[in-house]
Amino acid sequence: MRQRRILLFLAGATVVMSVVAATAFAGGYRLNLTPSEPLGLWRIEELQRPVAIGDLVFLCPPTTAMFVEAWRRGYLRRGLCAGGFAPLIKTVAALAGQRVDITDRVFIDGRPLPASSVRGRDGEGRTLTPSPGGIIPPHHLFLHSPFASSYDSRYFGPVPDSGLLGLARPVLTFDP
Repeated sequence: MRQRRILLFLAGATVVMSVVAATAFAGGYRLNLTPSEPLGLWRIEELQRPVAIGDLVFLCPPTTAMFVEAWRRGYLRRGLCAGGFAPLIKTVAALAGQRVDITDRVFIDGRPLPASSVRGRDGEGRTLTPSPGGIIPPHHLFLHSPFASSYDSRYFGPVPDSGLLGLARPVLTFDP
């Protein structure tokens, strides 16, 4: 009898947690478990204006060989974006028409981007190849995170703005 009550409690708790999780997901809430931005609960807020430099955004990466390799290396998590990727949380650092130069750090229109050191190897010692830079094409964004080990446009280059989900708003977050 006691085992049955425990099983019923666990089943009920599972149903309640599933409903809460589905409701939160449908409401635009996401859990960030990567160090590029503070860990915790975030919300996707619909963008009611054109995207701007400095916006912290959620964006689905394109399904390209580069992002498949990034997932294989563990730089990306699984999620509900096309290709099975989780959305990225990054800051928009440059927009279409701006020039990006990448050396040992990133320069946008000739000005250095703070906290943009470029690494030659990842934490496992594997080679990282920086993006060649250039003029950001129409309908593309250059994304950045100040976290030194972030996998961002320093390495994968500009990404299509068609993957933009909205602004990233922290709900309950903390820096480890």
